[in-house]
Amino acid sequence: MTQKEIRNAVKERRKKLGVNQQTLAELAGVAVNTVVAIERGEGNPQLGTLLTILDTLGL
Repeated sequence: MTQKEIRNAVKERRKKLGVNQQTLAELAGVAVNTVVAIERGEGNPQLGTLLTILDTLGL
């Protein structure tokens, strides 16, 4: 997957589940800034962090 596809998948799944960025961050145990950056396609999150967020979303 490309960075754009990942960010779109995270954002779409989060919205489909009806959770905001703050709640997703809390559920995944990461900073809300991390979720925001991933959805914007910014930064370079660690693989473990990205996998944790994807797992939290069931992706």
